[in-house]
Amino acid sequence: MIFETLDTTGHEQVVFCHNKDAGLKAIIAIHNTVLGPALGGTRMWPYPTEADALKDVLRLSRGMTYKNAVAGLNIGGGKAVIIGDPATDKSEALFRAFGQFVESLGGRYITAEDVGIDVNDMEYVYRETEYVTGVHQVHGGSGDPSPFTAYGTLQGLMATLNRKYGDEEVGKYSYAVQGLGHVGMEFVKLLKERGAKIFVTDINKQLVDKAVSEYGAEAVGLEEIYDVAADVYSPCALGGTINEQTLPRLKAQVICGAANNQLANNAIGDEVEKRGILYAPDYAVNAGGVMNVSLEIDGYNRERAMRMMRTIYHNLARIYEISERDGVPTYMAADRLAEERIIAIGKLKLPLGRTAPRFQGRIRGNH
Repeated sequence: MIFETLDTTGHEQVVFCHNKDAGLKAIIAIHNTVLGPALGGTRMWPYPTEADALKDVLRLSRGMTYKNAVAGLNIGGGKAVIIGDPATDKSEALFRAFGQFVESLGGRYITAEDVGIDVNDMEYVYRETEYVTGVHQVHGGSGDPSPFTAYGTLQGLMATLNRKYGDEEVGKYSYAVQGLGHVGMEFVKLLKERGAKIFVTDINKQLVDKAVSEYGAEAVGLEEIYDVAADVYSPCALGGTINEQTLPRLKAQVICGAANNQLANNAIGDEVEKRGILYAPDYAVNAGGVMNVSLEIDGYNRERAMRMMRTIYHNLARIYEISERDGVPTYMAADRLAEERIIAIGKLKLPLGRTAPRFQGRIRGNH
């Protein structure tokens, strides 16, 4: 059954990691290494079942292939998940055991932070393997990638506003921001600096209170965020929030946020297009974090990282051009941009006289 799944998803390698003494149950998925070693974060989450964890890591790693390709990076796509509650199950032994599994792959997979993981956890992983990005600055790392992800999201937003309304004046518009984690809160801060009207929600009341008191946001309920009369809906939490139930409720004419896997499925992406809502493809918008940590591979430079974030604007503009050129929804245009690059670079890497294996286009399903 697993191999049948991999046939359809196009994954190269899936590694199940188990260390009973450390309490480690993890899965590393390497999707595609045509452009370079697979880079993608490690997520720690209390998955209800192991099947749920496998489904998530396959989906996320596939998404990283497309994200890294669209971002113009010379890296492939991979991801890892650790099954456990980040509030109660973390330990030095667990992360060092995980680091040993990363090391065993010899550089085919390079890890980083994701949901439930912070820079302190990466420190333990780093003790066992050099194939880690997002480590503390004392090791030549870039530290927390969240500010870069948020700044990149702002660049994507400006390109999207320009496409929809013909200007980049962020402060002219209102925003319904769902999720106030590291990236979401930083994004709210950037919106506030530009004078925007912001509505916020989060399961954590303290974070909502902070956004209200520090950034002048207006708090709304978890479900009410879909009904807010805002110009832009900005999902910055977990994925799948644009679905059959929520889409009819959205008042926004633009969807642009930092969350992964925003569309519940491709049919929803088609419906978004039909309704005249401009969707900024999530993995193109939120590439700032991976762009930032990718620079650690060659030696980190913050100024270069900030310059790189600004390419997200141009990537989104290119996606909108492809969407118009081919008459396809924007989520599909983003895929085409990624697939075209993977195929082109794949051909360059072949010895003379050999033909490239066919890349399984449209394999990502839904990011």
